[in-house]
Amino acid sequence: MPELTPLRDVPESWPVEDSVDLHRDGWVVAFRSDRIRRPGAEHEEPFRRLVLEHPGAAVVLAIDDDDRVLCLKQYRHPAQSRLVELPAGVIDHPGEDPEEVGRRELREEAALAAERWTHLLSTLSSPGYSAERIHYYLAEGLSPADRGDFELRHEEADLEVLWVPFADLVDAILAGDVTDGPVVQAVLAVQVRRHREAARG
Repeated sequence: MPELTPLRDVPESWPVEDSVDLHRDGWVVAFRSDRIRRPGAEHEEPFRRLVLEHPGAAVVLAIDDDDRVLCLKQYRHPAQSRLVELPAGVIDHPGEDPEEVGRRELREEAALAAERWTHLLSTLSSPGYSAERIHYYLAEGLSPADRGDFELRHEEADLEVLWVPFADLVDAILAGDVTDGPVVQAVLAVQVRRHREAARG
């Protein structure tokens, strides 16, 4: 029997012939066009791939002692929808600890702190065009916290805060009523963990 390769993603980088910035300013993302080659296929013409640069982000699934999830309803212009979301934010500086980003976002967006933090997942959002990696955390043992000098602006100034029973949120996801990818991933990750813990007794 042939030896099975490990079931894991493998870092790899194909040669880039040239790279052109299509958009770059002081905002979170940049957009560029790369022409790349397939290794070992020097006879082939290089081909273009568009790349959305993103520094990464942290998402927080905050659950209180009554098994309710802190949700935010926020308008998202590209989706033309007001979406049910979780507290989240981008990694501001290279090397910044994603858990610290989560703590900051929970405090700033929801005026909450948490005693217990559990890393759930780290996933690539859409690797066909971006290297954005989102880190997901479960936050428990919640208590009120001071936002400090943080000011809710633009879409955030219109946030709605909801406390949703965890089971209801699972049902809404499976019914297709809640569609934000980070919400789906975080909630289903916790659901799987709970099932496995229950199966172990």
